[in-house]
Amino acid sequence: MRAVLTWRDKAEQCIYDLAFKPDGTQLILAAGNRLLVYDTSDGTLLQPLKGHKDTVYCVAYAKDGKRFASGSADKSIIIWTSKLEGILKYTHNDSIQCVSYNPVTHQLASCSSSDFGLWSPEQKSVSKHKSSSKITCCSWTNDGQYLALGMANGIISIRNKNGEEKVKIERPGGSLSPIWSICWNPSREEHNDILAVADWGQKLSFYQLSGKQIGKDRPLNFDPCCISYFTKGEYILVGGSDKQVSLFTKDGVRLGTVGEQNSWVWTCRVKPDSNYVVVGCQDGTISFYQLIFSTVHGLYKDRYAYRDSMTDVIVQHLITEQKVRIKCRELVKKIAIYKNRLAIQLPEKILIYELYSDDSADMHYRVKEKIVKKFECNLLVVCADHIILCQEKRLQCLSFSGVKEREWQMESLIRYIKVIGGPAGREGLLVGLKNGQILKIFVDNLFAIVLLKQATAVRCLDMSASRNKLAVVDENDTCLVYDIHTKELLFQEPNANSVAWNTQCEDMLCFSGGGYLNIKASTFPVHQQKLQGFVVGYNGSKIFCLHVFSMSAVEVPQSAPMYQYLDRKMFKEAYQIACLGVTDTDWRELAMEALEGLEFETAKKAFTRVQDLRYLELISSIEERKKRGETNNDLFLADVFSYQGKFHEAAKLYKRSGHENLALDMYTDLCMFEYAKDFLGSGDPKETRLLITKQADWARNINEPKAAVEMYISAGEHAKAIEISGSHGWVDMLIDIARKLDKAEREPLLMCASYFKKLDSPGYAAETYLKIGDLKSLVQLYVDTKRWDEAFALGEKHPEFKDDIYVPYAQWLAENDRFEEAQKAFHKAGRQGEAVRVLEQLTHNAVVESRFNDAAYYYWMLSMQCLDMAQDPAQKDVMLEKFHHFQHLAELYHGYQTIHRYTEEPFSFDLPETLFNISKFLLHSLTKATPLGISKVNTLFTLAKQSKALGAYKLARHAYDKLRGLQIPARIQKSIELGTLTIRSKPFHDSEELVPLCYRCSTNNPLLNNLGNVCINCRQPFIFSASSYEVLHLVEFYLEEGITDEEAVALIDLEAPRHKREGKWRETSSNNSQTLRLDETMDSIGEDDPFTAKLSFEQGSSEFVPVVVNRSVLRSMSRRDVLIKRWPPPLQWQYFRSLLPDASITMCPSCFQMFHSEDYELLVLQHACCPYCRRRIDDTSP
Repeated sequence: MRAVLTWRDKAEQCIYDLAFKPDGTQLILAAGNRLLVYDTSDGTLLQPLKGHKDTVYCVAYAKDGKRFASGSADKSIIIWTSKLEGILKYTHNDSIQCVSYNPVTHQLASCSSSDFGLWSPEQKSVSKHKSSSKITCCSWTNDGQYLALGMANGIISIRNKNGEEKVKIERPGGSLSPIWSICWNPSREEHNDILAVADWGQKLSFYQLSGKQIGKDRPLNFDPCCISYFTKGEYILVGGSDKQVSLFTKDGVRLGTVGEQNSWVWTCRVKPDSNYVVVGCQDGTISFYQLIFSTVHGLYKDRYAYRDSMTDVIVQHLITEQKVRIKCRELVKKIAIYKNRLAIQLPEKILIYELYSDDSADMHYRVKEKIVKKFECNLLVVCADHIILCQEKRLQCLSFSGVKEREWQMESLIRYIKVIGGPAGREGLLVGLKNGQILKIFVDNLFAIVLLKQATAVRCLDMSASRNKLAVVDENDTCLVYDIHTKELLFQEPNANSVAWNTQCEDMLCFSGGGYLNIKASTFPVHQQKLQGFVVGYNGSKIFCLHVFSMSAVEVPQSAPMYQYLDRKMFKEAYQIACLGVTDTDWRELAMEALEGLEFETAKKAFTRVQDLRYLELISSIEERKKRGETNNDLFLADVFSYQGKFHEAAKLYKRSGHENLALDMYTDLCMFEYAKDFLGSGDPKETRLLITKQADWARNINEPKAAVEMYISAGEHAKAIEISGSHGWVDMLIDIARKLDKAEREPLLMCASYFKKLDSPGYAAETYLKIGDLKSLVQLYVDTKRWDEAFALGEKHPEFKDDIYVPYAQWLAENDRFEEAQKAFHKAGRQGEAVRVLEQLTHNAVVESRFNDAAYYYWMLSMQCLDMAQDPAQKDVMLEKFHHFQHLAELYHGYQTIHRYTEEPFSFDLPETLFNISKFLLHSLTKATPLGISKVNTLFTLAKQSKALGAYKLARHAYDKLRGLQIPARIQKSIELGTLTIRSKPFHDSEELVPLCYRCSTNNPLLNNLGNVCINCRQPFIFSASSYEVLHLVEFYLEEGITDEEAVALIDLEAPRHKREGKWRETSSNNSQTLRLDETMDSIGEDDPFTAKLSFEQGSSEFVPVVVNRSVLRSMSRRDVLIKRWPPPLQWQYFRSLLPDASITMCPSCFQMFHSEDYELLVLQHACCPYCRRRIDDTSP
């Protein structure tokens, strides 16, 4: 470490304190009662600041650089801006001793002899705290949380930001050892806050924030007046009564003197983020120094040892990047390293270390010997058993015990010394002198050997691995290379500052200079690349470079020198260079060049390095042929060229050596058919055809399928062309082939169609099937691709395929949950069994899911399916029975949907009369087993509620009585119990308005009819409206035997005229009055309507007597009064006569259900279809 004076100035008064602006551009000094502001770059006094009336003792700059503060013996503090303007002033009761800014909050601590104050820009007032003793110094922690105060009574008080004492440290000397300067370590890397304390007991101490002392007190032997850290906390400056500034490590180890002065040093500081130090003295001297830390290091092959933090040694393995730190706790002056030895010179001793083991990667050192003696030397070298000290012109050889064994006196100053190896205890040293002399000295020999003498001074030396050549860098930056034996100068190169031979290659060296790395092989031109620093070693492909303070291993490919050897066909030398380290591309280039030069041994090694088995096989085969006696080098070289892809050169060599057939085989094997044709010229046509055949096979097998297809088409090999096109998915090429083929070529066309199906091109497949007339495959294509419209159109033209179309269509619909359409499709396909099964499943699902409307619809459809199947005589009876059963279930579920909605949903929009009629209808219909899903409880509950509401109390009582015998759900339990109780307060009869009338015999039927939905008198079945379930004014009649349906309709349509009846009212006039008399007898009833006469029956008979009409009665009927259910065979048509023609009734033409016309129109408007069979209003089919 050296201190270089940058500038110096002299003030008139003592410099008590100073402070740097955080950016380092300005320096503020406390001199007398003024502040002096200096430019740090050149020491120019920028401006003196006057504001204090007495001596200024302290000054401090805020971390943000916006303001600084000064404290004076006039008891005042002045706050200044960075523009050197005073902006604030406050006072204490005594003279100000020190000031310090909080590094985080910029709170200012100002300390006087009796108290200290805390002021921040946000506060108007200063909070002051009394002190038991004079405060001499203060310092904030890095985080700004705590303030340390040093006092004259030897106590250090650590306070928080509010001024409250948290830790108290009492020094052993008490008031005899006043604390004069303290400072916290600014390093962010330290785990704890560390406080450095200097007292006038002449001690330097370190404490943690907790008050615990770190290590022991360090004696100073002078009274310290100031202490300060470097910016990163690695070093400490201490100045005082010894009239100098001393540099210490952060642990308190003294490293040296910064600058000696003529008076006490009162203050010293480090310029922020730099190695510049300023010193202020008692006599007013201001000195500005630059500290230069020299590099102390040593290198041996791949181990590099260097000094760190002045007291530590780090040994770095340049290959593995491993590092080990050796802590010496004293100033390290010199370092030397050699093999397994490491020597470290300290101020009072030399330590010799050795490795624990002989392992080349081992990094563990232990102390082998200590030479406890002070030495002054310029250079230090360590050998296996000796230490070599260089002192000006003298070399001394010491044993590890410190005994001087021999000494050499030189003619001139020693400029360079290096151990060049040798047996233990007999190592050789290479020494370069200022007078240009170069010597070799053996440790065990008193006589130095002069290798050569040159005219210029030596700066750097190195000897080649075989000790045959010597490289010298002189003071003129010239690199000179000599032959040691002949003393001949082999060559010289300019712009060199250091040189190193390659330890693994005799003819290679490198030198650095001018920002470039220069690599020289043999006598070839220099290869340059950019590199900062000094070359200190060259091992294989690694160059060890020292730049500033760091050593790095640079990987340098040896490509350039290798190519220099290759250019001169020096294959073996090129191989040696390649072994040092080149890229795989360089290895391959070396292998190829050696192969072309027929240097098979070198080529084999190079191809082995790049693991190229192909060329190794070639070399092996050539060597075998040579052993068998072949000597034609042209043939060998032709094989090499063919392997390298130089086919034309190979063909020429084959032709020259008389082996044209080999050239032809080469071209055909490589599918270079055009070149083969050119090589053949106008040869044998047979050979040409054979060539084209091979070309086609190649095009099929190698990656040229399109060319193969074209060739196969031209050759008529359509099947192969189709196979290649199909496998590659070339639809356009396939359709071109299919269109060009004749329809008689069925097999290729079928192949095309098959590929079209696989490649999702059904249109082209259909075109191909049509071309060959394969309609069955076309149908299957439409089915497979779900193109149902085209399939249906084809089915219409060719009914024989209908089954092949509709069955898969129905199955597809079923798989996609479109069961109703699936059922229709099965029906169309003639698969009645499947159609019925689908419908039965749909019906079951609808019932289970309480979709009773859907269930009714599906049962109606089932019934119609059964009716359709009943046309088969074999199934007629069974199917007709099923038809009537399903029709009955459809009516039940259709009615029960309303009951279910009423009982399960919170709101009902049905009229009470409708609910009453439906529940009564269901009750009369459910005389036997109750179908799945229909709840008798819900039916009776609805009937009971509506009967009670409409006045049918007797029926309501009956319903409630029936409910008592059934299992009631909890949700309606209370409602039924309440209804059962309240109905007892009602009369025991039903309202006459609700009693149903039989329109045949005009009998009033009871509400509770044991016979069911028929008249108790004439047994005529009631016809109900499918919406309101009221009894309709219809009477069913039957045709007399012998009358067909067509004749009956024709007779009804005749609309025979009726005789106009005489008026029943007769008018007579007298003198003063007009009289109107009804003239009618019972006999006249029915005279005009023959049908009415047919309504009579035998009273009291338990058998139902149907109304049978003859032709005359049919002729008398009006068409608008008759409704006909035109059932398909084998069922008979049903005829109904309306007895109240003015009350219109509408019958659905599809399901033949009857409705009041007004109800039907409203329902159709709501649903756009028949509410029973869901026939669309726009559907015109019957």
